[in-house]
Amino acid sequence: MNVGAAARRSGLPAKTVRYYEEIGLIRPDRAENGYRAYSNEDVHRLLFLARARKLGFSIDDCRQLMALYRDHTRASQDVRAIASAHVAAIEEKVRELQSMRATLQKLIHACHGDERPDCPILEEMAGNSEDMDTKPTLDG
Repeated sequence: MNVGAAARRSGLPAKTVRYYEEIGLIRPDRAENGYRAYSNEDVHRLLFLARARKLGFSIDDCRQLMALYRDHTRASQDVRAIASAHVAAIEEKVRELQSMRATLQKLIHACHGDERPDCPILEEMAGNSEDMDTKPTLDG
């Protein structure tokens, strides 16, 4: 099947399918006319990659997971290590997002939100304010 058909069956844009080929994640055969010829197995690999990417795995992680998927002598501990590292990265990102939310909530609370031009939110972004944890809250 051609790239368009493989893209439709995998639910990926054709551009993504070509990119995965370009970086070596999939290797479709070439027909006599030089066009890519995707097999059902290639579509299965594309679906695998799509699912892994939806779970947030990086391209490098996907490359490792794909290699492990193809290796029937793999140790499941290798797969688990990649997944565990990914969960740790997600947890760190959640902590960063929670910290960002807390900072923004403090800034929003400190902002009068009226017709006055002074704005602690903009001052913080410009680097002109003190640490929000030590800065007194503006009243009124």
